[in-house]
Amino acid sequence: MTKYDFHNVPKLAWALIIMFVVGSVVIVGGLLLLGGVELFNFLRVPLIQAFGLGMAITAASFFLLRLIWSLKAAPMGISIVFFIIGVSLFVSVSVGRLYALQYPVYVESFGPGFGPGLPIKNVITFFRHIDQFTKVDDIARDPNEVPPPITVLESEPDMNSALSELMASGTLSQVEPEATPEEGGEVRELYLETTEVLAEIAPGITFNYWTFNKTVPGPFFRIREGDIIKVTIKNSDSSLHNHNVDFHAATGPGGGGAVSIVAPGETKVFTFKAMNPGLFVYHCAVPNMAVHMAHGMYGLILVEPREGLPAVDKEFYVMQGEIYTTGTIGRRGLQAFDAKKMMQSNPTYIIFNGRTDGTVGKMKAEVGDRIRMYVGNGGVAHNSSFHVVGEVFDTVYPEASMGGALFKNVQTTNVPAGGATIVEFTVDYTGTYVLVDHALMRTDKGAWGTIEVTGQADPTIYDGDFSKPKNTKY
Repeated sequence: MTKYDFHNVPKLAWALIIMFVVGSVVIVGGLLLLGGVELFNFLRVPLIQAFGLGMAITAASFFLLRLIWSLKAAPMGISIVFFIIGVSLFVSVSVGRLYALQYPVYVESFGPGFGPGLPIKNVITFFRHIDQFTKVDDIARDPNEVPPPITVLESEPDMNSALSELMASGTLSQVEPEATPEEGGEVRELYLETTEVLAEIAPGITFNYWTFNKTVPGPFFRIREGDIIKVTIKNSDSSLHNHNVDFHAATGPGGGGAVSIVAPGETKVFTFKAMNPGLFVYHCAVPNMAVHMAHGMYGLILVEPREGLPAVDKEFYVMQGEIYTTGTIGRRGLQAFDAKKMMQSNPTYIIFNGRTDGTVGKMKAEVGDRIRMYVGNGGVAHNSSFHVVGEVFDTVYPEASMGGALFKNVQTTNVPAGGATIVEFTVDYTGTYVLVDHALMRTDKGAWGTIEVTGQADPTIYDGDFSKPKNTKY
């Protein structure tokens, strides 16, 4: 036998198998050491996939080495090594080493602050602290949680009984003035707590949301033009990142963002005057801003005009958002944030109120009710073409403008990224009405909800055969 014969192939095979087994044990042991059984369960699906990929790579490596061996091709083996080294050098210097030790690798940003990628050290920190994150059963903000029109807030509430309501509504009682509001205005206090939580995007699909008051979107605030607003913002002790809040309703550097950056466990207070009526987005503005918003940190604040708004029967709160995950749509388990998808404007999920089915079955009305919907867009890449199937918006406040011309009899209205709109309509017929982003492929990514209307059907308005074919899915 020559030195190229196969008498060493069994040893080679065992060496590859041992390397595969040892590598698998090290990875599983490392995950258990970092985050325990909980982390292992969250990553069960990608671990199974990685195990299968490792098996395939091991088999392919054995086949390749045996092929080189059988061809007596030592130069071929050397060329493969050179190829690997060459590709590594090219990749490492083409963008820069700064963005190599992050996930995803080589995603560079020219915006303020650091890039959108997750540094490896942050990923490890997340795994190490996964057991400290609050688990939220339902991340979706209830669309019915709209405070009533403003008259006068209670001046001396029972703070013990009000504490639970505080976190739900985000609104505290009227406080003693520290600045003079305009005539007819009040001094009002708003409370926000930034909390990083684990919750499901859809059944079996978990995401690390960053939130205002543990829901997406955050609370709906209602104030009045001329009010002085005192904002208290606290960053939860369990958070891993700094946060702040930028109110588009506020005039001043960062809309409050410049004076509200809070480290984990820190609390700050700032004030602003509500100078302009309208419906405004608020969101976290710590760079990278898009990353914080794509994790769920956005909400709406209504600044009522001094004279108020016309009375309606029902008011609903809906915000569209975008979620970027490493796994394809529907992939189970814990899903990491994917900065590359965000930079390419390709969200895995587009949702109403934080998750798939976030508003489905939650909004109810009676025939004859006049409905006002406060609609915002917390997305970082796409405008929304908001539409209610089977209804016409008889009144639209375009881009939530107040004091300007109203649109009448509109089928679909634009909601810019980081913007809002107000639509009004009267429901004249019983049934289930589906709300969508009329870029309709987004319904498959989760962007839809329902309004259920009960009451007497009027055949003079709408009539026909309501039966469905047997093969109908919906």
